[in-house]
Amino acid sequence: MEQSALNPILSGLAWFTLIGYLLTTLEFIIGNRSIRKIADTPLPANNADYPKISIIIPARNEERHIEEALTSVLQLNYPDYELIVLNDRSEDTTGAILERMAQRFPQLQVVNIQALPDGWLGKNHALFRGAEASTGEILLFTDADIVMAPQTLKKAVQALQAQKLDHLALWPEIHSRGWPLKIFMNAFTVYFCLYARPWRAIHPKSSHFIGIGAFNLIRRSVYEAVGTHQRIAMRPDDDMKLGKLVKRHGFRQAVGNGLDLISVEWYASLRELVAGLMKNAFAGLDYNLPYTLYGVSGQFLFSVWPVIAVFITKGTTQLVYLLSLALMQVLCFENARKNRHVRWSGLFFPLSTVLMIYIILKATALTLWQQGIVWRGTHYPLSALKANRI
Repeated sequence: MEQSALNPILSGLAWFTLIGYLLTTLEFIIGNRSIRKIADTPLPANNADYPKISIIIPARNEERHIEEALTSVLQLNYPDYELIVLNDRSEDTTGAILERMAQRFPQLQVVNIQALPDGWLGKNHALFRGAEASTGEILLFTDADIVMAPQTLKKAVQALQAQKLDHLALWPEIHSRGWPLKIFMNAFTVYFCLYARPWRAIHPKSSHFIGIGAFNLIRRSVYEAVGTHQRIAMRPDDDMKLGKLVKRHGFRQAVGNGLDLISVEWYASLRELVAGLMKNAFAGLDYNLPYTLYGVSGQFLFSVWPVIAVFITKGTTQLVYLLSLALMQVLCFENARKNRHVRWSGLFFPLSTVLMIYIILKATALTLWQQGIVWRGTHYPLSALKANRI
């Protein structure tokens, strides 16, 4: 096709991309700034209104971070909570660490899981077992590498009660080693927000929902009403799907900014990041191949193609693509500012998008090839994963 014939197509794509960026950036900025920083929640003068909390932490081969994380949880200044850790078939020194810590901290309850029943993912089964063993009015599902500030529970529960919520999810402050991980982290959180639109979760009429594995605080009555983790026994994206169940049943939920309260070192290397994200990449798209291909095409069109187009177009079309790239930087800067990521990481947003596309396509191909996913030494068949559609 001659260049003259391509010009109308390139021009149309340019304007389509620019309008998309204008609408997306505007919603992103307004929505992102509407999310409360939970650390700023004022606390009452007394402890009378704090219900009992059960903190439930699944742990499988978590020797790298678990002692630091649990020590922080055991130093929470919340007046009434219990800590239940599920040692889920660990093959490293996790069990020995938990045994030693339980001797030092009697309030630490350790449940050792020796076998995984059919029809369950390991983490989901551990969370369910923890909920069964708990006695709190409110449950906190969190991870074995989350470090908490002393006032975390007080602030979160106060926010839950003040906003009359049934479910509150917090995103953590994420620490990464090395510039590649730091740069990619900003792109990942941008894409997560564009996919989930977490600021909409609080609106009852919106279909959007939220759940974050690092911190899902939920009323026990609500957890039981939505079917517990039994309803999402085979979902690798259990955190988000728990949030979907809450929203589907008409309960009230919201997301909060957990900066200065909870933190995590997400992954130690790019290789570890790729392996970790592959578990959820296809699951988050409901194992739907056409939808997956549509999604990665959209990522390429909006985040990679404008860079290429700037060098092969001229005049107004080139200017329109440049404006789209400028808005891309605005969006990335807003996200980095809000979440304490590298401010200039937006310059590498197209490259990060290429990595994201690679992860999604590789996860899709491997899942289809293996007819399932392999996670932490266990194979889960695709037929069972697809059957647990929410």
